[in-house]
Amino acid sequence: MSVSPPDPQAQLQSLVAEELGTPVDPRVSAMAATIAAQYGEAARAVLFYGSCLRDVALDGGMLDFYLIVSDYRAAYGSTWLAEANRLIPPNVFPFAHEGLAAKYAVLSEADFHRLNGPETRNVSVWARFAQPSRLVWAKDEAARDNAIRAVARAAPTLLSAALSSVPNDQPPLDLWRAAFALTYSVELRAEKGSRSQSVVDADPARYLRFFGPAMAAAAVGGKRCTGSWRRRRIEGKLLSVARLAKASATFAGGAEYIVWKINRHAGTDIRLSDWQKKHPLVTAVTLLPRLLRSGAIR
Repeated sequence: MSVSPPDPQAQLQSLVAEELGTPVDPRVSAMAATIAAQYGEAARAVLFYGSCLRDVALDGGMLDFYLIVSDYRAAYGSTWLAEANRLIPPNVFPFAHEGLAAKYAVLSEADFHRLNGPETRNVSVWARFAQPSRLVWAKDEAARDNAIRAVARAAPTLLSAALSSVPNDQPPLDLWRAAFALTYSVELRAEKGSRSQSVVDADPARYLRFFGPAMAAAAVGGKRCTGSWRRRRIEGKLLSVARLAKASATFAGGAEYIVWKINRHAGTDIRLSDWQKKHPLVTAVTLLPRLLRSGAIR
């Protein structure tokens, strides 16, 4: 009696489901539920990711969430926010709950699925969800299953894209580090150059566990995430500037947050005048050349 080989995509989805279901601090779950409640029936799922998850530190940090909605019109009604979210996803908003500060990005289920896959050169989503995350709120089992399937696309997309640009015979952890280094080079980032290494080194056992199934799933998927990383960098930097401009209209205190993050990660001591705080778009545009020249962002 022959035994069918394991399905790598099913194996990876099982790993993702287990990871997404790992318990979190109850304050994170409470914040996620409160974010979702603002959007009523449009809310489908909330995912928690980023440095506060990785460092297991909530107080004094900025928690990062993705809110997944059924569609943008359902989330916002007939407003410019729906069109902005569709044209330059995601929209990002600040949030505070029970003494914790956060920001959350909004994507539709369709965009979340697409932006985790190889059909997009935009690294923003699949680079983040190739890292650990938690599904901290879901409307129902269908929403949970959709989130699992979308997140399971991220790691194969990341590794497939990296293999077109880095040596393929590296040890698994080195390949993960090289892959994240490529994605960090695409966006405007305030983090130090060693950030891609620290992401992997925070939980090397996790990345070793995911490596085989993710590589196998990428091969089975049959759609290599190809494309010039030079082109990705150009597009990614321009997209980062566009998102920065858009955030100035959606993110209250956006200029202060951006400067706080740069100071925190780059070790700078940038201070804003009252005028700059009141004019975040102009501030962001005028600060950008100075920050690039100084190396505070890359």
